[in-house]
Amino acid sequence: MDREALIANIREWQARIGEAAAKWGGAEICGVSKTVDPETVNLAWEGGIRTLGENRVQELLGKIDRLNPDFKIHLIGQLQTNKVKYIIDRVAMIQSLDRPALAQEISRRAVAAGVEMPALVQVNIAREPQKAGIDEESLVPFIRESAQLPGLRIRGLMAIMPIADDPEDVRGYFRRMRQWFERLRDMDIPGARMDVLSMGMSDDAVVAAQEGATMVRLGRALFGARPAKI
Repeated sequence: MDREALIANIREWQARIGEAAAKWGGAEICGVSKTVDPETVNLAWEGGIRTLGENRVQELLGKIDRLNPDFKIHLIGQLQTNKVKYIIDRVAMIQSLDRPALAQEISRRAVAAGVEMPALVQVNIAREPQKAGIDEESLVPFIRESAQLPGLRIRGLMAIMPIADDPEDVRGYFRRMRQWFERLRDMDIPGARMDVLSMGMSDDAVVAAQEGATMVRLGRALFGARPAKI
C-alpha cells in the first residue's frame, strides 16, 4: 500500500470509529503492525496513528529500532514469562496480562529496570478454551492482587472476541465487557485505574466502538492483507 492510499484508509477508519464511538467520547485506533515492514508502519504516523500493537516479541525486537520513536508500542499478543525481560523497557503497555505468573514476572522485571509498566487484563469473555484470558469469576480477585504488585499498573481491560461472520453475533460480548469496565471503575480498586477498554479488530471494530471500546485494534483494515513475512 502506498503512502496516499494508507493515509486515506486510516482517515476513513478514523471517521468510522469516531462516529461509532461518539456517545462514549471517541475511541483510539491502535494500528496492529504484525508482519508490516517498518517503513510502511512509519507512514501511518502521517495519518494520525500514534499507538502500535505488536503480537510477537521476536518480531518487535527485530524492527523496533527502525520505527518512529514517537509511536507508543503496545504488546498485544500472548506473552511468555521468559520474554518479559526483553520488552519491559521497550513498550508503553502490555495488553495481554492473563495470569498471576505473568503479573509477578512483569512486576519483578519492572522493579529491576526502574520502570512502571501499564497493563490491561485480558478477559476470556466468551469462555473459549483455545484463548487466553481471565474468566469473569476470577476477574475481580485477579485485579485486586495484581494491582498491589510493585511496578505493575493496571489500566483497564482487553478482549479478543470469537470469530463471527456477522459482528452482530458478538455484540453481546462487547456490551458485557463495557459493563465489566464500568463496574470495575466504580469499585475504585486501589492500584487499578480503569481508563482503557481495548476490544474490536478489523471485522468487528465498528460494533466494538458502538458498545464502548476506548481503543480498537486494526491491522488488515489499515494496512491491507498481511504478507507472509517481513
